[in-house]
Amino acid sequence: MKSILLRNARVINRGAIRENDILIKNGRIEKIQPIISDKANLEIDVAGNVVFPGIIDDQVHFREPGLTHKATIATESRAAVAGGVTSFMEMPNVNPPSITRPLLEDKYQIAANTSLANYSFFMGATNDNLEEILRVDSERVCGIKIFMGSSTGNMLVDNLDSLQRIFSETPMLIATHCEDEGTIRAQLERCKLLYGEHLVAAHHPLIRDVEACYLSSSMAVAMAKKYGSRLHVLHISTKEELALFDHTTPLRDKKITAEVCVHHLRFSADDYPLLGNQIKCNPAIKGPEHRDALLAALLDDHLDVVATDHAPHTWEEKSQSYLQAPSGLPLVQHSLHVMLDFYQQGKITLEKIAEKMCHAPAVAFKVRERGFLEEGYWADLSIVDLDQTWLVDKGNILYKCGWSPLEGTVFRGKVLSTIVSGHLAWHEGKFHEERMGERLLFHRS
Repeated sequence: MKSILLRNARVINRGAIRENDILIKNGRIEKIQPIISDKANLEIDVAGNVVFPGIIDDQVHFREPGLTHKATIATESRAAVAGGVTSFMEMPNVNPPSITRPLLEDKYQIAANTSLANYSFFMGATNDNLEEILRVDSERVCGIKIFMGSSTGNMLVDNLDSLQRIFSETPMLIATHCEDEGTIRAQLERCKLLYGEHLVAAHHPLIRDVEACYLSSSMAVAMAKKYGSRLHVLHISTKEELALFDHTTPLRDKKITAEVCVHHLRFSADDYPLLGNQIKCNPAIKGPEHRDALLAALLDDHLDVVATDHAPHTWEEKSQSYLQAPSGLPLVQHSLHVMLDFYQQGKITLEKIAEKMCHAPAVAFKVRERGFLEEGYWADLSIVDLDQTWLVDKGNILYKCGWSPLEGTVFRGKVLSTIVSGHLAWHEGKFHEERMGERLLFHRS
């Protein structure tokens, strides 16, 4: 591998910003010092721009295998890298779903051949695959995913005995999508009675409401406490759920952690009239009081990790009527830019962004030697110009689906370069694909 020397960088790491050079050799950070005199194959003058640790997105849907008309691991990993995301953890609701070890390893092989970013994949839980789950190598797989809601069809785990066995017998991290199925069905019928059959996206937070989220997430937390499980609750969307999570224990010692997604931080129910199905997702984007409470909870550590739940669908699919349009929106290319917009507004610091998007996912999932800019760690990082403004438009949207709910947004702050496992994968608007990303490994002993 080529050695790389970054000069004149403002390096963000562990709550501080320091002016340093960074020397990268053999895929890893060899030196971080104020001035490095060594030579390298490639030298980049960072010119005072900031260098973030590589973002680790712990929840994406890249749609391969079986749903590749929407996205592929190749296309979405490149979009991720262009946005400063160097590692992703991808979900099992593909076709066929990743609910056996052979099917899971098939995805790892696809990623080894085509993913420009580092990668890991969740094993999917069903009502009857516990024995297969228990055979998973916990140091080579990020976790077990349980859908405790109907958003992904046939992967709903709704058998109480199955849930109890998974929580009590699985030593791995359990990541849950929490929405109560019975509540959702009842609210759908109620909305049909009130508003007729022609429902619209603005009804989505009434159907997948606060109660549906709280009932399910509180059940998951109670079960994890009962059995001592390592639980990670995905995409928290309500202010009511925040009390379920501890904000005083250091993250490394938490058994129960929580994630918030960028769309729940940026959008609110007030945006449905303009964006409609573009922001239809599960759990639903709710009122502005929830959005504002989520940001406050991120800052005070009730919420541990920022992710995307990147879930692309074609424009044709999203253009259907509300009840037929699938849930999910594409975000992985723009997640850092959304958070930088909060920084530009004075609502969050750069150090806190790095903590929640880079450090915390590595700590929560016990990722080996990633998530921090430190000597000996893998060289995953992005160079960001905080002052450059740019417009999100179809010419620079890199998702295979070709659209974004952020289209037309002007952001201040732009990812200039991204290094993945020591390889300059994105630089000056171009991808360099001589090397693919690496499989993430985990400390689970």
